[in-house]
Amino acid sequence: MTSDLAKAFSSYVAAHGGPDALSVTPVENLFLMCSTKTRLPFRKMYRPSLCIVAQGAKRIEVAETVLDYPAGTALAISVELPGYGGVTQASSEAPFLGMTIEFDMNMIRAVLDKLPAPPPATPDGSGLFVERLSDAQQDCIARLVRLLGMPEAVPVLYPAIMQELYYWLLVGPNGGEIAKMVRSESHTQRIADAIFHLRRVFRRSVRIEELADVACMSPSSFHQHFKTLTSMTPLQYQKQLRLIEARRLMVMEAANVTRAAFEVGYESPSQFSREYSRLFGSPPKQDAMTLRPHRTQLGL
Repeated sequence: MTSDLAKAFSSYVAAHGGPDALSVTPVENLFLMCSTKTRLPFRKMYRPSLCIVAQGAKRIEVAETVLDYPAGTALAISVELPGYGGVTQASSEAPFLGMTIEFDMNMIRAVLDKLPAPPPATPDGSGLFVERLSDAQQDCIARLVRLLGMPEAVPVLYPAIMQELYYWLLVGPNGGEIAKMVRSESHTQRIADAIFHLRRVFRRSVRIEELADVACMSPSSFHQHFKTLTSMTPLQYQKQLRLIEARRLMVMEAANVTRAAFEVGYESPSQFSREYSRLFGSPPKQDAMTLRPHRTQLGL
């Protein structure tokens, strides 16, 4: 079945962008990726999404968590996370083929409400997992990719195919994890609410009590569940948010180092440079100059 999925991806890529590029689709924020060579890990913010591999393989690193996902699998990310992602298997003969679908929480909730019985609850764990795609899931994704080649049909048929895909995910082996994203009483949903708040105010100092109030949890419980889900503390998460946004400003908007530092909340450019170099492996100006020629491929 994986070969059928790869054929659908290959056909679309050949007609919309070719190899070593992002292939645009009629659906906003939905792209197919093709790479004929491996790519070094690149740090960015990952939104709640399903990252599908039709051919080749990828790896993601979030703090101490490292997950590999080869052809016929998908990485599911339940909350927004900073991490490294890279292509680990690709060649000219068998290029990497993949696609990322951002989760539509309203649609997942609507499908969940129609199930005769909800997926069984699962213990709290990391905010990401890899699922082996079933034949039904692969067939659905292949039909989705073929649909993208018919723009006039997308407004009518896309919602139905996505509902079907969410159905297969919810009744699959990780259905409980998918359901957590939209269950208001789940720790995953509460932490997601706090992350959404942190995304809006990360430029200023944020106390853990403020985030815990947003999540309707005690500070100690919030800290524990936040670290379980994201593999880092709220302070570490905020620091990475700031540095990743600063990198985006320098690469995509040509901001200088001082402007980027101040815009993300740093009062000391020297402290910013030290922490930036520690996270990204090179000084901010040098890193930005290296990345600017490739900015259209970075997804920043």
